[in-house]
Amino acid sequence: MYPELFRIGNFPINTYGVLLATAFLVALIVAARLAARDGLPRERIYDLGLWMLLAAIVGSKLLLLWVEPEYRANPLHLLSLDFLRSGGVFYGGLIGAVLTGYVLVRRYELPWWRTADAFAPGIALGQAIGRQGCFAAGCCWGKPTHLPWGVRFSALGHQITGVPVDVDIHPTQLYESFAALIIFFFLLLLHKRKRFNGQVILCYAVLYSITRFLIEFLRDDPRGDIAGLTTLTGLSTSQLISLIIGIGALVLLLLRHRHSATSQLEENEATRSAASHARL
Repeated sequence: MYPELFRIGNFPINTYGVLLATAFLVALIVAARLAARDGLPRERIYDLGLWMLLAAIVGSKLLLLWVEPEYRANPLHLLSLDFLRSGGVFYGGLIGAVLTGYVLVRRYELPWWRTADAFAPGIALGQAIGRQGCFAAGCCWGKPTHLPWGVRFSALGHQITGVPVDVDIHPTQLYESFAALIIFFFLLLLHKRKRFNGQVILCYAVLYSITRFLIEFLRDDPRGDIAGLTTLTGLSTSQLISLIIGIGALVLLLLRHRHSATSQLEENEATRSAASHARL
């Protein structure tokens, strides 16, 4: 793989960093275009997106700090190049971005569910690009495999991330990248045909949680633990978070669908009643 694109003097320009920045930029552009289609102010969406980006970076680092014993045991390691170069934990970034987005949406007096729907496809597309960066760097690697599409990473990748180099392994980064790309196109289509606000972002949460839960079975990189739950359950940290987010999103999706159906039924009844009175 290609962890480094090029060097400026002795300073390396990492492929991961370039693709991660590209992912954020593309996601924000997609969100702004969909928001404008929904009648939301584009300038507010850009502003909101930048704050959510900062919150995502902080959130991903905080969850990394929580689940990785080496950072908790040695706080000075937080200032190391390794910690700064690490992308952190995706779910930490997602949670941080959502919480920050909710606060700012209320402050900007934007409709929460409609705004969240505008961001959902861009998040999925950003993931598809970002995981390509993971593949280039060699992080988030998979278990050994004899399948024909197994990959073997370079010595430089091992030096940077610790990825094994003497065995073919599952390209779990590409599995998630391609799955996220499929989710993106589905959400883009759903956004045009959604029946109620919140449908797009909640479908994203359910689909991604399922995808991540399944891919985690093929992951083999160290991913830490939360309060011993990983050891207790046999599930990874991300699988546990996937269960919580996936189930919560599914419940909300069903509740909002029921509310939408009830509202539509009441509206149809009111229309029929008005038409009946008009005939009288």
